Amino acid sequence: QGQLVESGGGLVQTGGSLRLSCSVSGRTLSIYRMGWFRQASGKVREFVAAIRWSGSSTYYSDSVKGRFTISRDNAMNMVYLQMNSLNPEDTAVYYCAAQRTFEPRYFDPSIYGAWGQGTAVTVSS
Repeated sequence: QGQLVESGGGLVQTGGSLRLSCSVSGRTLSIYRMGWFRQASGKVREFVAAIRWSGSSTYYSDSVKGRFTISRDNAMNMVYLQMNSLNPEDTAVYYCAAQRTFEPRYFDPSIYGAWGQGTAVTVSS
């Protein structure tokens, strides 16, 4: 399935920004879509953003739309999540994930077959 490694998490104040990175290795040619999910303590994992591995389609949850931007660099096999205007509700462990099927439900974590180990983001008030 390949390996995904996230980085870039940390502690930031309300209103600040962070850029998360996801390094993708392995069978990248078979990737259909990459996603970012997050899981806050005691809560279920939720969709944040997704991007087609080829093409320009991007998808965002309503809670991050206008604040977060997902992008990719196919040459470097990297996916990024630029997070601006962060608030304490964004505190969570952020995971990148790879989808290799043609399922349209980009927001459903069950269709992603490979996951990174996560990177923690803490937003202080």
